[in-house]
Amino acid sequence: MTTGAPERATRKFSTIGVIGLGTMGAGIAEVFARNGFTVIGVELSDEAVERGREHLAHSTGRAVARGKMSEADQAKILGHISFATDLSALAEADFVIEAVIESLDIKKDLFRRLDDIVKPDAILATNTSSLPVTEIATANTRPGRVVGVHFFNPAPVQNLVEIVRTVVTEPAVLADVEGLVGTLGKNPVVCGDRAGFIANTLLFGYLNHAVSMFESKYATREDIDAAMRFGCGYPMGPLALLDLIGLDTAYEILETMYRQGRDRLHAPAPMLKQMVTAGLLGRKTGRGFYTYERADSPVVVADDKTPSADDLPKLRRTISSVGVVGTGTMAAGIVEVFAKSGFDVVYVGRSADKVEGVRATIEKSLDKAIQRGKLEESAKDEVLGRLTGTTSLDDLSGVDIVVEAIAEDLRIKSTLFSNLDEICKPGAILATTTSSLPVIALAGATSRPQDVVGMHFFNPAPIMKLVEVVSTVSTAEDVTETVRALCDKVGKVAVSCGDRSGFIVNALLFPYLNDAVKMLEAHYATADDIDTAMKQGCALPMGPFELLDVVGNDVSLAIQRELYLEFREPGFAPAPLLEHLVTAGYLGRKTQRGFRDYTTR
Repeated sequence: MTTGAPERATRKFSTIGVIGLGTMGAGIAEVFARNGFTVIGVELSDEAVERGREHLAHSTGRAVARGKMSEADQAKILGHISFATDLSALAEADFVIEAVIESLDIKKDLFRRLDDIVKPDAILATNTSSLPVTEIATANTRPGRVVGVHFFNPAPVQNLVEIVRTVVTEPAVLADVEGLVGTLGKNPVVCGDRAGFIANTLLFGYLNHAVSMFESKYATREDIDAAMRFGCGYPMGPLALLDLIGLDTAYEILETMYRQGRDRLHAPAPMLKQMVTAGLLGRKTGRGFYTYERADSPVVVADDKTPSADDLPKLRRTISSVGVVGTGTMAAGIVEVFAKSGFDVVYVGRSADKVEGVRATIEKSLDKAIQRGKLEESAKDEVLGRLTGTTSLDDLSGVDIVVEAIAEDLRIKSTLFSNLDEICKPGAILATTTSSLPVIALAGATSRPQDVVGMHFFNPAPIMKLVEVVSTVSTAEDVTETVRALCDKVGKVAVSCGDRSGFIVNALLFPYLNDAVKMLEAHYATADDIDTAMKQGCALPMGPFELLDVVGNDVSLAIQRELYLEFREPGFAPAPLLEHLVTAGYLGRKTQRGFRDYTTR
């Protein structure tokens, strides 16, 4: 939230005009009416006014049905709203906001007409999500009183409001609008006038990248969506979210952003245009990336792309014993996951102390689970009884699969795989948990590349549900299928993808984080406002700068560099600010300073 924003408006507003009473306009009218303002809703015709009334009655009626509002409160709220079909009804309004169709010409004409109607000191606002506010403002003879006020849908529920300043917006107007939004119980964030503002700029670049990933057949729609839900904790996968937003809306937002910024990453993916042209717009038409039982239904039904129950992965190779190489946090977590699922686990460390440390870490984890009632006391001894710690790689000779979780160093990992090739029995699967290195390079260090696969767990392994199963051009199909089935057996969600930098999650996540850093270094918005916009506007569990400081800026920079080297995409080049923070040793929470200073917290 913008720091220092006044809790109350610096000027008194009493009458609010809302032009356009579709879903968004009616929601905005409701928000102001709920907070005691007199609201005048304007529509083009009596029929449109009646639809606006129905929107308001339906929205407030749902709140009554859920016990969140009394019928008396509903009547009071609706009593604050009057309706008109002529803009002249807004003559005495203190603040007027439009929520009409996303057409620059229509909005400019509207602001031109308002010039001769509203009071000289009335503030005018546009709820546009992508059009240039400056162009809309200059249609009025007093552009300094025009500002963007972008509510998110549904307005009564969503707490974020982006306040968009232009180069001519008067400071007093900006302060007044920040105060007004604050009185509504909303969180205002302030940004400059560029297509997409904060949330859409960052969100739609990510969504467009997901479409390109699907279009190239790198991963299935189900796996792309599951990867972001289970790997990042996002409420929806990107393709399902596009279906909800509407592919035509997404296309128009991306097209507007691309025309203004010329960032190739915002150029709509060809598949998006094709689907819009074909009328596959998402939920509203009953078909988009997924198929729905009818138009406007959220219920997904099977179609020709839906995996068959007969296609569920099976253990094509026998897996009864597991080897794990490594003694760090990730390795210990993986050992625990397999042991708790009934597998005998041989884990290898470089020293007896490190081997003992893994056992101690698992014991502590099991004790915490017992204390929370998530594990029976008797199960602890069973789990620990399945563990065999050793300092000798030779003890892995009899296991059915080895999962390595050592340092992210290609030379060290390659040497390990060369050793495992000599030690492990024929048919044993050799898996790597690398998050960024080429799996094929490790396969090439062995004489059995068909048995090598990526098995990317997420940290902490006992908690995070996702595993990315990465197949190289050499990986045997029965190996990929066995590893997917094994993931299911240990309670994980497996997604399949090819062997390229970032796999699914990091390839979608880190360019978005990098874009946020670029936004910050351009002084477009503050780190706090960007984080607030993404958490409240897009329902993400963490804002980009919170997440970067948790992940570590050095780790983030390394991944971003790998993505840039792999794809040679100019937009993937690491933001200079990220490089400077790493050079300065500001790595995030682990050094007590990153994008924020944690020494005083």
